[in-house]
Amino acid sequence: MTESHRTVNTVSGTVHGTVMQADTIVMAAPGIGVPRQIRGPRRAFVNREGEFARLEAVLGRLDDVRPTVVAFTGLGGVGKTELIAQFAARSTAHFPGGQLYADLAAHRRLDGVDLGEVLGGFLRGFGLPFVPDAPAERAAAFRSVTAAGREVLVFLDNVEHAAEVRALLPATGLLVAAGRRRLPGLALDGAEVMRLDPLSTGAGSELVRGWLGPDRGTDAELERLVEFCGGLPLALNAVGFRLLDREELRVSQVLAELTDKEHGLSSLSNEEGAVGDVLDTVHRRLPEHTLQFYRLLGVNPGPVVSAELAEAVGVPRVADGLADLRSAHLLDDVAEEGPECRYRAHELVRLHAVGAVHEFPGRLELLARIVAYYRGRAALADRAIGDRFRLQESGEETALPGFGSGTDALEWLQSERANLLGAVRAAAEQGWHGEVWRLCESLWPLYHGRKHYGDWVESHLLGIEAARSDGRPDAVIRMRNQLGRAYYERAQYPLATEQLAAATALLPEVDEPRLAGVLWETDGLLCLADGRPQRAVDLFTLARRANEGDPHGVVVQGYNLAQALVAAGRAEEALAVLRDATALAGQEDDAPMLMRLPLVEALAERALNRPEAAVGAAERSAGRARELGQSKKEEAARALLVELAEDLGDPALADRNRARLRELRGH
Repeated sequence: MTESHRTVNTVSGTVHGTVMQADTIVMAAPGIGVPRQIRGPRRAFVNREGEFARLEAVLGRLDDVRPTVVAFTGLGGVGKTELIAQFAARSTAHFPGGQLYADLAAHRRLDGVDLGEVLGGFLRGFGLPFVPDAPAERAAAFRSVTAAGREVLVFLDNVEHAAEVRALLPATGLLVAAGRRRLPGLALDGAEVMRLDPLSTGAGSELVRGWLGPDRGTDAELERLVEFCGGLPLALNAVGFRLLDREELRVSQVLAELTDKEHGLSSLSNEEGAVGDVLDTVHRRLPEHTLQFYRLLGVNPGPVVSAELAEAVGVPRVADGLADLRSAHLLDDVAEEGPECRYRAHELVRLHAVGAVHEFPGRLELLARIVAYYRGRAALADRAIGDRFRLQESGEETALPGFGSGTDALEWLQSERANLLGAVRAAAEQGWHGEVWRLCESLWPLYHGRKHYGDWVESHLLGIEAARSDGRPDAVIRMRNQLGRAYYERAQYPLATEQLAAATALLPEVDEPRLAGVLWETDGLLCLADGRPQRAVDLFTLARRANEGDPHGVVVQGYNLAQALVAAGRAEEALAVLRDATALAGQEDDAPMLMRLPLVEALAERALNRPEAAVGAAERSAGRARELGQSKKEEAARALLVELAEDLGDPALADRNRARLRELRGH
């Protein structure tokens, strides 16, 4: 690649006119639902009537004009999450729009919380068929679906900064923030900020007595137990599980165990040592099968675990271990979207598990199995989503469960997003170079489809170094091209050009012609963005030739070439290219491309001043997109149909497609 690209203003996402890019994959159920993302309350709950009274007073001040904000601060494990779960269960009728939940710790990166991803999770919780790519557009859609009449309760856990709350405000309803830090900025915004203190000795004793009954343990012993646990419900829950699990165990014996420092691990911190001491004791006495599941919490590089992961890495008696940890409230169900039930440990439990496993001799072996699981499942998901050129070969991942559809595969990638990035980081830290770049290659449909740009860039910078260390120039080219596409999508054209130049320099070291093709494709997209369609025609022609023998690749490059020909004013030639590409896609039953090709056909017919033919092609594209659940593609076709209807002076056609666009956009 010898040409440089100048930086110009551009429109990201779908561009209507001479250039169109519509590669986002968005699959969701139609309509707007009522999400219930906040977990259910537990039975035992005491001594929070004062906080409930204040929350009840807040309910009386809700209006349909602006949202209300309440913030709770307090130590980790003090019961903030349980308080809001109890409140949510009591106040369902006040929030007809539903309940939304996000643990910001799971979305926190080095540069802060990925607020766009949190908003995307909220919108998917409503079942919206279209989730915009840009964070600002997601925020606007969120305000639309939480307007008057659809008031929601939003619960943000592990908040650290007031700005995180401001960015996630609904249009109406109540937002409750919980965090360990004081949040004075919210008070300045008019929020009511409350501190949640540990349980008093009396309230804590009442809680434990409710578990144990009247005849087990003296009042003095229960008071000592509460004092040792610092009044923190998390610590009391953990020790209560041992007492309930073993009826013959006396409270005095548990107290002796808790005060035995000889076998305990270090406290988590001076402030929350009670939790650390209690978890030390619980950890030492876990059954072996449960202990192995607990180790998984400490070794897993991401925040959530699943039964499938535990089984894949060899944890025995997974159901029993999972039941034990959930009974002890050391694991909670994750109230988020996804095809499989997942579990998250409280932040302090996970921190304790990390410390407890630090000296475990099998830690690295377990980590290697975990990384192999994520790499294998990601590869299977990538293949289920679509047929595309890949460097990595099928291997041991065939022993892992597959996916019923591309939609299921994409939702799995989305649900495991934080774990997958954690696996890339962990593998890079251990120098497992092949695992790093293979994982990155398989994450293409997730990052390209859902536009997780921060994860995309971070992972692929690691992927480039890993491929170089692995002695795989072909993988370096692939990593640089995929990173270049991230920069292209963000209109950071000089950075994209830099990656393509570095990748092109390695082409003499590889034999695979399709690698040159992927670089020419990205370069062609950059030329289209720069307003140089003729150069794009040349590059896409080269890319199509490089994909000879790969039917899908030939069809994709025919699609790109036709776009460039239309932009260059050569619409008749574009139609000829599209006829060949459509015939080949039909032979291969390539449904995604059979959906995309008619949209470019419509642009070509419009350029030739044949609006009726353009309408027919656009309607074929919209219909196929709807059948496949490809809402972003359908939106592009419907928007073009509105323009064509205006060209024809056909108000009925325009109204039909505007109505469908409103459905797709959730308005």
